[in-house]
Parts: sequence; structure tokens; C-alpha cells
Amino acid sequence: MTREEFQKLCEKTVLLDGATGSNLIKAGMPQGASPELWVLEHPDAIHQLQSAYVKAGSQIIYAPTFGANRISLNRHGLADRIRELNLTLVRYAKESAQDQALVAGDVTTTGQLMEPLGDLTYEEAFQAYQEQISLLAEAGADLIVAETMIHIGETCAALKAARSVCNLPVMCSITVDANGNILTGGTISEAAAKLEDSGADAVGINCSVGPEQLKNIVHDIRQAVSIPVLAKPNAGMPVVNADGQAVYPMESEVFAQHMKTLAAQGASLLGGCCGTSPAFISALKQILSPLSSPESSS
Repeated sequence: MTREEFQKLCEKTVLLDGATGSNLIKAGMPQGASPELWVLEHPDAIHQLQSAYVKAGSQIIYAPTFGANRISLNRHGLADRIRELNLTLVRYAKESAQDQALVAGDVTTTGQLMEPLGDLTYEEAFQAYQEQISLLAEAGADLIVAETMIHIGETCAALKAARSVCNLPVMCSITVDANGNILTGGTISEAAAKLEDSGADAVGINCSVGPEQLKNIVHDIRQAVSIPVLAKPNAGMPVVNADGQAVYPMESEVFAQHMKTLAAQGASLLGGCCGTSPAFISALKQILSPLSSPESSS
């Protein structure tokens, strides 16, 4: 997919997928396991989930390559399998999409804090992302998404690494609190403007909070940038049950209503994160189907 084709696509509301990790845990993935290795060894689980997202209306699904960078894989003793994991997991996603949806090669934080908060250097992060994104492009990903990012410097490293190895569209999605603050400092509006200047094709937020908390944040991002805005929140704020598991309380229809508000504020790429499922994407499609563009709903 070209960057120009991506911008054309985003002239109308685009449905992303919902959660992957929380649904894989329901499918039997053990807590603490490497999701990438577990998916590699259980292809039926990811095929079933992603096929359901496509059937529900997702136009872009995320390949299950979330933590398949060398730094993260090394913590599981899997760094020597980086090529196998990225190539195979993109193939699984493309098989699930069956040409009915685009596949985004998914990257995220390395799990190490960048200087001066931690020991990870910009160059180390850049090289890790460059390696993984090269493999995602080779595998046939239609675009790249850097999601659940918590540091603007690391997000820029991922974006610039992508620009150095391919010309695919790149979406950047950062985790914020209910006030729009990034966990390691700065605001999402400031970060969004910087990412646009650095060549991002879309920017927004995912995870951390529910959609009911994002109206003003999406509005502020929309005012800060001219590129498409992405919103992929959790199914509300989690509650920890007696077994120590996070439970997301928001029902799909309520989630969809809140997401319609975010579309009215200018978000054109809409999906779900933790606690969401294909039912949430189906509800989103139903409630957003009259919309032709983010501006037309305002």
C-alpha cells in the first residue's frame, strides 16, 4: 500500500481490529508466555480471532508481531528466531485477511526505558526497529503500526527506522492517561505534532483508558495535526477480580456509542484494545455505517 493510498482510505472512517492479547489468553495462552511464540505454535487461535475481526468489519488487522523485536525477544531467549517469527506471523495474518482486509506489521516498545530515564540509547532502539520493520516489509505487510508506545523518543526511533527501510504508511499510537499525558513525559498533542513533522501517516492513542475519557484528547490531537487520527481504547477501565485478573466492564454497544463521539471529534481510524473482541468491531460497524468521513459526523 502506498502512503497516498492510505491517505485516500482515511478520507472515510476506517475500522481497525480489537484486542489480541486478552483474547489469546482466553484461548489458552499462559500468562507470562511469549505471545509471538505461542501464536507461532497455535496458528488456529490467531486465525480464528483475526478471521472473526475481518468478518465483523475490520478493514485493517494487526499482525501478531507486537513484541517481535530483538530486544524483547531476547528476554524469552528467542532473538535467534526473529526472522522466522516476523515472517510467519505476518503470513498468518494475511491468511486470515484473505484479501478482505489490510495487514499492519505491528511493533511496540522494546520494554526498556530510553535515556535519560533508562539505559536504552536512541541508536539501539533505531537498530532494533529497523531490523524488525525490514522483516515486516519483506513479509508483505501493507503498512506499519507502532502502538502502545510510552516514550516520544522511542516512537520517533521506530518511525524513522521504518522510513529508512520502506515506504509503507506508518501509524503511530501512544498510550496516555485521561488527561492526555504520556507516561514518560509530555502530552499527546505535542507528540502528535512532532510525529507528523517526522513523517507519520497517522497518529493517535491506544490502550490505557476507555473511550469515554478520550473526547477532549481526540479533539486536541485533531487540532494539532493534519494527518488521520487513530483511537483504539480499552473496553473501559479494568477492575481486578478475586483471581487477580483484569476485567473490562464496558459492553460492546456502549463502547460503540462512545466511539461514535470520538469519530465526531475527528478520529477516522477506530478500533479497540484490551477487553474488546470481534463483537465490539461489529457494534462499531453498525453504529458508524452512516458516516462517510470524520468531518461529516461533527
